[in-house]
Amino acid sequence: MTPNPYAMALAQYDGAVKHLSLKRGILEYLRAPKRELTVNFPVKMDDRSVRIFTGYRVHHSTARGPTKGGIRYHPDVTLDEVRALAMWMTWKCAVMNLPFGGAKGGVICDPKQLSLQELENLTRRYATEISILMSPEGDIPAPDVNTTPQIMAWIMDTYSMHRGYSVPAVVTGKPVAVGGSLGRAEATGRGVLVATREALARLNLPLKDARVAVQGFGNVGNVSAVLLHAAGARIVAVSDSRGGTRNPRGLDPLAVLRHKGESGRVSDFPDGEPIDNQELLITDCDILIPAALEQQITAANADRVRAKLVVEGANGPTTPEADVILGARGVLVVPDILANAGGVLVSYFEWVQDLQSFSWSEEEINERLERLMARAFGEVAAAAASRGADLRTAALIRAIERVAEAVMIRGIYP
Repeated sequence: MTPNPYAMALAQYDGAVKHLSLKRGILEYLRAPKRELTVNFPVKMDDRSVRIFTGYRVHHSTARGPTKGGIRYHPDVTLDEVRALAMWMTWKCAVMNLPFGGAKGGVICDPKQLSLQELENLTRRYATEISILMSPEGDIPAPDVNTTPQIMAWIMDTYSMHRGYSVPAVVTGKPVAVGGSLGRAEATGRGVLVATREALARLNLPLKDARVAVQGFGNVGNVSAVLLHAAGARIVAVSDSRGGTRNPRGLDPLAVLRHKGESGRVSDFPDGEPIDNQELLITDCDILIPAALEQQITAANADRVRAKLVVEGANGPTTPEADVILGARGVLVVPDILANAGGVLVSYFEWVQDLQSFSWSEEEINERLERLMARAFGEVAAAAASRGADLRTAALIRAIERVAEAVMIRGIYP
């Protein structure tokens, strides 16, 4: 049975707070989302029919600033999934020491079954429904699974039409032409590269010729693969939702990306053998990057993972039970709230640039990302060493400490 994602997030939280001396009231406060919005809304379809869709927006914490978090479009979106993702966003922002709390949103839909016009209609209506929570000072959405810069532009435009003037800072991950940041599209994948490099240095392993398997060949996975390949690693397997391809001699991720653009899939890439997503997770490699959805590495397959290093490009891909198995086997796991934080870092840079009506060069963006990712990794690694904890627990400890401190300093109103 697949574990509930919110129960999984709470189990991680409960494990980390055992290392902290926090008052019971603070512990309970940080366990629950601050607010949750469920919306059921009509959308006009191309055949002139009307369909009702359900969407969510959850704010976990506002203690450190406005809430930040993506919006995903997927048939399997649930409220508990969004709650978990919002909580993880709180910890991710705090690990990176950003002035944000965590949020997440989602719509239950299959965007691959919608026309471009239907997708725009759905997006604009959902944005209108959640606009009671959105603002540059209150809640700033961003892309996530199956949402794109174009979708962020529609959300920004919809919000702006309601206000009567352009408000580019209300979302991040937009196209550069409407206030997006240079380097944002590659940011999460670039952060995965930095996290991988820092982890390998602590394992005294070289990046050159390291064998890498990437589950999820979307924005995060394909950018990670391309950057790691350029840095000298050997990409031995990649997959998307329809399956994958493997070649122990190495794949050219740019060639795989071109093939996916032409055929719509990677499983029939001519220079590899087809594999499914479960095979990819246990393929022979040095580094495994789960960059698809949550709960991919579980108690059922963790004992067969052959990688020495797991770098979580996705949110919540490893269950708590799998964490225990991997730890006992000596597999180092770089947790999601650290490994894939490059995206929220550059989202923060984008928000700051929009608020100032100012822009930084791509070189400046990438340099800031590398520096802050490396700094955060060093802080988490030091906390892990001092407390005798794994990297996930250490990252959560750092994050929870920062959020709890903000709550205590602000006090309880009234």
